[in-house]
Amino acid sequence: MPSHFSCTMCGRCCRDLRLPLSLAEAADWLRDGGETQLLCDAIPWPVEPAADDRLAAYKSRRSFPAMSGTLPLRVIVTVVAAFEGPCPHLQADLRCGAYDRRPRVCRIYPAEINPFIELQPAAKLCPPEAWDERHPVLEVEGRYANASLVATIDAFRAADIHDVEAKRRLCDVLGVRTAAVANEGFVVIAPGREAMANAIAAAMRDDEVASDAASAASWTFISNRRGTRETLVSVDAKAGAPEALPALHEYLGFQAANGD
Repeated sequence: MPSHFSCTMCGRCCRDLRLPLSLAEAADWLRDGGETQLLCDAIPWPVEPAADDRLAAYKSRRSFPAMSGTLPLRVIVTVVAAFEGPCPHLQADLRCGAYDRRPRVCRIYPAEINPFIELQPAAKLCPPEAWDERHPVLEVEGRYANASLVATIDAFRAADIHDVEAKRRLCDVLGVRTAAVANEGFVVIAPGREAMANAIAAAMRDDEVASDAASAASWTFISNRRGTRETLVSVDAKAGAPEALPALHEYLGFQAANGD
């Protein structure tokens, strides 16, 4: 069954969000006076997956390698626009005040960025009438019907991959060396607007190469589940509880704390 969609301008998708941004978009967002955060999670990567593992290849392309103790891992860094309540660009009539320069993720919604996530209208914030069959076709059997939408999704994914090395440098500049276990949560870093703007500018300069010592520093997995931490330590990785996080870091867990 095809999915039909048309925006009803309800404004639900413009509130209380962390919007994934490219580094260039994050720099623009900060210049406009918005706030950004860094979200870090990591995947234990003791061996390279099979060459035909498409999901692993996708995760590998958008992450950088690191070590936690003697355990290899891949670190995924996401820079987000963060706001509580309405988006700072949302106007009283629910129109976007920055429509022509809005981030790609806003242009894509309600389509999915991750190629391994199926579009599910019931999981979206849009009201039922947005999905009425009288609207244009959005998706058919996993393929989006609008060529401009497909191009924007492709551009988002390309920027995500292009930014990987700069995100590694961004972590070096900010001294970030903690990440949540993938699928358990995120470590959220909020250094403030000026510090983030300066760090992103430095990370995006090709001549701003991190020192070998900084890049080789060991990462610490953060988990609110004792069993996870014990398993990681048993394979000689570094693991800690959220309480051990440094200043300006917090833990955003997907599950309730367990075993403490």
